[in-house]
This record gives sequence, structure tokens and C-alpha cells, in this order.
Amino acid sequence: MAEDEELNLEDLNKTPATDSDVAVQDDATEGMPLEGIDADDDTEISRTASDLEAVFDIPVHVTAVLGKSRMRVSQLLKLGRGAVIELDRKVGEAIDIYVNNRLVARGEVVVVEDRLGVTMTEIIKADRR
Repeated sequence: MAEDEELNLEDLNKTPATDSDVAVQDDATEGMPLEGIDADDDTEISRTASDLEAVFDIPVHVTAVLGKSRMRVSQLLKLGRGAVIELDRKVGEAIDIYVNNRLVARGEVVVVEDRLGVTMTEIIKADRR
């Protein structure tokens, strides 16, 4: 399949779309409805978990970043047990949650029984380009 062709989940069992079947939107038309899609149409496309069943077993790498710090290698080598590294975040400030190195959410650190956890407070919508 060519890189510029995209299939919706419901189209996976169909043949790939041709260039005439795919609506293209550029920066000049961003925010405007695509051809063939009625912006005033109130019908919702119902999606269920079974629609995504094919991707449930794909492993992803989730990272919760409390903060960052820069230091020289010489400073790093001088660190020992009990050393404190100052981070660029303040107490109570939201942490970043990455999935496969892509920022997807912000959240807060929580304690679950005797372990640390993260609760998502904000989902980040990224432009898909």
C-alpha cells in the first residue's frame, strides 16, 4: 500500500482506495469540512471496542516524565546515594505522559496501594501530519 493511502477501520476488508476516493485537505482548507462530508450531519459513527480488536495486543511503551534536568557528565559522575537532582517542574505541576515517545496526555502522580501510578487529567490532541 502506498504511503499516502489511508484506510478507515471499517475499510480493512475492502480494496485500497484510489486517489479519487480519498478526500485531501491542505493547510488552506484546514477547519473546513472535507468534500463529501456534511458538516451539519448530526449522525454519529458508532465505534465499539470490537472495532479495535486487531490492535489490542500491540505492545506500546508508556513513559511518565516527572521533570527534566541538564548536567555535565562530570556532575553526573559525582552523584551518589542520597543526591538530589533539581527538576524543571514545580510540586503539583502536571507530568507529561508519552506513548511511544509521543506526548499524549498530562496527569498527576497518585499512590495505588504501595505503588506509584499516574492519573490522566488532560488528553493532548496532536496534529496528524
